Amino acid sequence: MAIKTLQDLLSEGVEGRGVLVRSDLNVPLDDNGAITDPGRIIASAPTIKALAEAGAKVVVTAHLGRPKGEPDPKLSLAPVAARLAEELGRNVQLAGDVVGQDALARSEGLTDGDVLLLENIRFDARETSKDDAQRAKLAAALVELVGDDGAFVSDGFGVVHRKQASVFDVAKLLPHYAGGLVAAETEVLKKLTENAERPYAVVLGGSKVSDKLAVIEALAPKVDTLVIGGGMCFTFLAAQGLPVGGSLLQEEMIDTCKGLLDKYADVIHLPRDIVVADKFAADAESKVVPANEIPEGWMGLDIGPESTDRFGALLTEAKTVFWNGPMGVFEFEKFSAGTRGVAEAIVVATGKGAFTVVGGGDSAAAVRTLGLPDDGFSHISTGGGASLEYLEGKELPGIAVLED
Repeated sequence: MAIKTLQDLLSEGVEGRGVLVRSDLNVPLDDNGAITDPGRIIASAPTIKALAEAGAKVVVTAHLGRPKGEPDPKLSLAPVAARLAEELGRNVQLAGDVVGQDALARSEGLTDGDVLLLENIRFDARETSKDDAQRAKLAAALVELVGDDGAFVSDGFGVVHRKQASVFDVAKLLPHYAGGLVAAETEVLKKLTENAERPYAVVLGGSKVSDKLAVIEALAPKVDTLVIGGGMCFTFLAAQGLPVGGSLLQEEMIDTCKGLLDKYADVIHLPRDIVVADKFAADAESKVVPANEIPEGWMGLDIGPESTDRFGALLTEAKTVFWNGPMGVFEFEKFSAGTRGVAEAIVVATGKGAFTVVGGGDSAAAVRTLGLPDDGFSHISTGGGASLEYLEGKELPGIAVLED
């Protein structure tokens, strides 16, 4: 079914109209409240800027972190408003509340081209409520901020898999459109699932097999290569009867991993060597051992150099690559080589004409932390969870509600 886009809205005309934009501005902060990776703000800015430049009165709603349905000063969007203003090259007002008196007063005072960012939407417990009526009340209050002739632009791809008031319910109350970011992300995922060029390689990392089980089951029959690293690889190694020392392990998933290895032996690739450490710390003592010789009391914190080279050889020859999850604890320099090596192999594949997608979350953070070029990948997603659920074949509520 057809989904109207930002360009459709701009063509219809937005000058003088209120437009509610749901963005994903959920950026990481350090202990001092400073933004450590502005990637999502940078990705969200073009849609907001296009609307403001066309004369809309733009009201932006977004979340930050996981407040418990009430205000939390540590999770205020104040630093986000400042950084967004830099990206837009214009002032961004920050409301002192979500849909309260300050938000209403500020929205009523907007003039053409103004941008208002509401305070963290998750400060209002109704945003994530399981009660449809509660979410509907919050959605109605959000609509009041842009008026009866307003419009809704869904541009927070990182939340479209959530049935939440600012994502799902507002779309039922206003003319609705996919923002530039959501439209682009959806097209990328369609390309990965409907007409991917082969050889098709998928790289999965992260800590838990259970987090990636559904996507493994969905993609393993469709791809040529499925590389598994990160903490989740140790449950697969344990499924082969190998010792994993003090490494991350989901014992309840061992039998499931055995089944996957039996069924997809020609597709799944596991590390052959591991960088192990005597503790989880940046300054830990470390050494490289074969994957079948992890010592008792030592933990695996990265894939080894042989595995990095072998995985890299597979990836550089692929025509389509999807990567979600680091190969190790890349935040510690000593354990970042595996993630860097895999990422650099994907950059090489991109240079040879492959379609390469970084699946958001920690993978996108690794690209920036390790100083890799954004243009070394065809697409860097802003929504890891949404990407995975789409690839698993699940319906994304925030996308489905946009369909006319």
